[in-house]
Amino acid sequence: MNDARVGPIKVMVVDDQDLVRDGIAMILDGQPDIEVVAQAVDGADAIRQAAAILDLAVVLMDVRMPVMDGIEATRQLAGGPRVLILTTFDLDEYVYDALRAGASGFLLKRSSRDELINAVRVIAGGDALLAPPVTRRLIDRFADTRLDPTVAAGLDVLTAREREVLVLVAKGNSNAEIADELHLTEHTVKTHVSRMLSKLGLRDRVQAVILAYDAGLVTAGR
Repeated sequence: MNDARVGPIKVMVVDDQDLVRDGIAMILDGQPDIEVVAQAVDGADAIRQAAAILDLAVVLMDVRMPVMDGIEATRQLAGGPRVLILTTFDLDEYVYDALRAGASGFLLKRSSRDELINAVRVIAGGDALLAPPVTRRLIDRFADTRLDPTVAAGLDVLTAREREVLVLVAKGNSNAEIADELHLTEHTVKTHVSRMLSKLGLRDRVQAVILAYDAGLVTAGR
């Protein structure tokens, strides 16, 4: 991971509830390495403000909002700041849709202060935020209803080993666990993951998980 950021992590908080939005902003602004540079009341407001903010790193995005929901806003922000989805429920169809739209992870609104701060740092650093038990249940619940067989054709660019790594990533395994499973070093696994993401045009591990399920490479409960 190569993080060339200079200065604090610039964050936008998007939520239609004033108390939630202000509370999150207050917690994050209290950190020396994080700066809340904007707050938005819905997805459309977020898109407008994001276009004017230089080096915006992370957008904390609520899902259900008026005017424009968090899913469409996440889709429109693709390629820009990383999106961390905020949700009340850990098994929510809309969260799965947001991950498919390009979000780098999700965080429950009932998460602790430290979990919130860590999530922002993880996402800003270029990693995906996968809470394995919750993420796995979420994807297992909704993925099999969204299979897209045409996605499988795009996997031909992978080597056999990279395909193995993709499957294990989709099952929620860490690099260390993949290394143990395939009898490789963690450095080698990291290289395979990086090449796999690059070949498939994916931003992070969350997108790899979604693609693997969309392609039927991994199925719910397996």
